[in-house]
Amino acid sequence: MALSTWLAFFAASWAISISPGAGAIAAMSAGLNHGFRRGYFTTFGLILGIWTQVIVVAVGLGALVAASGTAFLVVKWLGVAYLIWLGIAQWRAPPTPMVANADRGTVVTRRSMILRAWMINAVNPKGTVFLLAVVPQFINLSQPLLPQYLIITATLTFTDLVVMAGYTVLASRVLGALKSPDHIRAMNRIFGGLFVLAGSLLAMFKRAA
Repeated sequence: MALSTWLAFFAASWAISISPGAGAIAAMSAGLNHGFRRGYFTTFGLILGIWTQVIVVAVGLGALVAASGTAFLVVKWLGVAYLIWLGIAQWRAPPTPMVANADRGTVVTRRSMILRAWMINAVNPKGTVFLLAVVPQFINLSQPLLPQYLIITATLTFTDLVVMAGYTVLASRVLGALKSPDHIRAMNRIFGGLFVLAGSLLAMFKRAA
């Protein structure tokens, strides 16, 4: 994978990780209910789920989409539309709390936290759509595919480790105090803007020949 291609994917992976979804909510819930040191185990399960999704894309539709110019364009613009739609939906979302205290006071083992988080990402169709919309466009078919998918997986793993740590710390220290509808509305609009920005960047990206 060329350095310029990797840098483009590195930037996209931050947008993917930062954008709110089931994984971010799981990380924040874990931080709010269990604190950072224990709650961060949820991130390991989320990453296992990402690995599962990447494997599915790598052995299936991802290679097919990357091989077909028409399929590439269809998936690209569907991905752009999907990201922008998510951004608008997040912008307009009602100012309701992002996490709940359902697990507070309940003993939850680290293994069960990891397993629950793995299931959240592994079977999350939004994750599949993200990967199908973004990952194939960074694949160069003239080069061996396995090293490229390993680089992509390692990049996603790194960014998720960092971002989910931030979400967990945020929840464990300050999110519980953010009960004002104005604060929550502002967060929704920030995240919605990130979705729209990611869609706009995707629209301008051209895959390598």
